[in-house]
Amino acid sequence: MSTKMRVLTLLKNTSEALSGEKIAQELGVSRTAIWKAIKELEKAGYQFEHQAVGYRYLPSDVLSKEELAHQLPSLTIDVAQTSDSTMKVAKYAAIEGQQGPALFVADMQEQPKGRFGRPFYSEKGRGIYMSLLLSPDRSFEELPQYTVLAAVAVAEAIDSLVGVSTEIKWVNDIYLNGKKICGILSEAISDMESGHIAHIIVGMGLNFSLPQEHFPSELQEKASSIFADGNASITRNELIAKIWQRFFYHMDHLPTDNYLEIYRKKSFVLGKTVTFVQKNQEYTGIAQSITELGELVVQVGKESFILSSGEISLKSIQ
Repeated sequence: MSTKMRVLTLLKNTSEALSGEKIAQELGVSRTAIWKAIKELEKAGYQFEHQAVGYRYLPSDVLSKEELAHQLPSLTIDVAQTSDSTMKVAKYAAIEGQQGPALFVADMQEQPKGRFGRPFYSEKGRGIYMSLLLSPDRSFEELPQYTVLAAVAVAEAIDSLVGVSTEIKWVNDIYLNGKKICGILSEAISDMESGHIAHIIVGMGLNFSLPQEHFPSELQEKASSIFADGNASITRNELIAKIWQRFFYHMDHLPTDNYLEIYRKKSFVLGKTVTFVQKNQEYTGIAQSITELGELVVQVGKESFILSSGEISLKSIQ
């Protein structure tokens, strides 16, 4: 761990101010090294109160490659200030020979797109925009349901760190208090020679501390963020780390892992009246269950439909 990250860790875990001399003694470096570390941290966006007796850490939400790497040592991590699309960055990296697992994070996504290429609202420093590149090199049939698995990881991470109860809308949306806070998208890159899936990219856009009043009027009733008042009790680094820790926990325990059971329990679609379109025809029925492949089973009259993709809209929340 670099000197500046050791300084940051020490000050974050201390409530009172610490002098440069005290920090230097604690870390076994010079006072000049401490001064340089503080300057580097402040340049990166971290805030400190400079008191007569020393430095005191002030809550700061800075996306940090080093902080993330410390929590996710098995991942190659890239953090950018801005990005057109972290999905595109991950895809280009794969084409250039990058092997997973690799995580691409941006503080701001300038052309964010979700499912079906739909744009979504983003704001610098207020969201989490990231894509994970995996390189399974396996047949499609051998792969887990990455979107479902990621949805479970996001829900678990938010619930445990924030103390709330999120819900999942099939297949890729996370909701809090009846409003969407996160969308997840997975794409596959196949190897034409082997027929295997060479790479999987799992991307997500998560509204973290975006104040509710900042959303466009057309999204006010549909979208929200984890901290809708704009005041976060955790950092984005902490949430990002927890999401992928939960994701790889479930991955490491396949095929016996219970992530599908958690997904079903978190679903607010099951038992509800839903509308879906198949072959240009609209159907309305009751969402009954979610299969082992993450498909949604909808009962329409006496007929059952198994949906593996596509959009559903709730007709009722009763």
